Amino acid sequence: MLLLCLIWSLQQISLKAVAGEASPMLMVALRSLIALLLLAGWMAWRGERLVGTRWRPGLLAGALFALEYLLVTGALTLTHASHVVVFLYTAPIFAALGLQWRLPAERLGRVQWIGTGIAFAGIVIAFLGGFGGTAALQDGRMLLGDLLALLAGAAWGATTVTIRCSTLATASASETLFYQLLVAFVLLLPTAWLTQQWHFSVSTEVLGHLAFQSLVMSFASVLAWCWLLRVYQASQLGVFSFLTPVMGVVLGVVLLGETLTPRFLLGGALVLGGIVLVSAQALLARATTGKRRGAGQPGAAAG
Repeated sequence: MLLLCLIWSLQQISLKAVAGEASPMLMVALRSLIALLLLAGWMAWRGERLVGTRWRPGLLAGALFALEYLLVTGALTLTHASHVVVFLYTAPIFAALGLQWRLPAERLGRVQWIGTGIAFAGIVIAFLGGFGGTAALQDGRMLLGDLLALLAGAAWGATTVTIRCSTLATASASETLFYQLLVAFVLLLPTAWLTQQWHFSVSTEVLGHLAFQSLVMSFASVLAWCWLLRVYQASQLGVFSFLTPVMGVVLGVVLLGETLTPRFLLGGALVLGGIVLVSAQALLARATTGKRRGAGQPGAAAG
């Protein structure tokens, strides 16, 4: 999980690092195609097939996935990669709110509502304190980039709701990912051309980043994540995955030389703390239940 968190945190860093030589939107479109071909070969080798009755929710999930990266790539041209990774990982908040509305079994508890409030307070502080000075605030480019990244988090959350509330809930991870990669490529490639975000310099550095984005990020890490979900509890892995935005902020400063204000760091910490409360309620409930049961057993205090 530590390695996966590191890989995921490098996603925005990698796109930002070569943005001057390769359009982030075009990079995402190309990585989607490469990962799609690899996934198709993987599914054929395993004998997996697409289920015909799932294509409608599959296309919707794919469109939301494409929208997420349309917003992410736009945000990366306007603001810091470290800002993008923090606001993008607000997705669990939006997913929890959407599932609360659609599924009665997903009603938010008191702890989750508190976490939601803390996270949104952090978003406000991060928005107001994420700029280095008055000139940057007046410019508004960074503010717009942060807003696009937040909307990308909302699109990611909507993707989660779509998957959980449709026939995709019973589909394999490979089938769901297939739809997402397919629609992302089909939509983002012409969009990159129409918006003139088409530049791509063939160099060792750019090809190296493309290989990382497609082979490691979009294919291998997803398969590794699916394997982990079969071996370990999802709630434990989910809490662990919140190291991703933390690593993303650190790597943005170290690798890209980005500067962060104290107020943005405070807001980001509140956002992450709130997300942990929203996503880890099941884990916290089990821990509390375990302590209560342990208190009634002989020798519990000594343990």
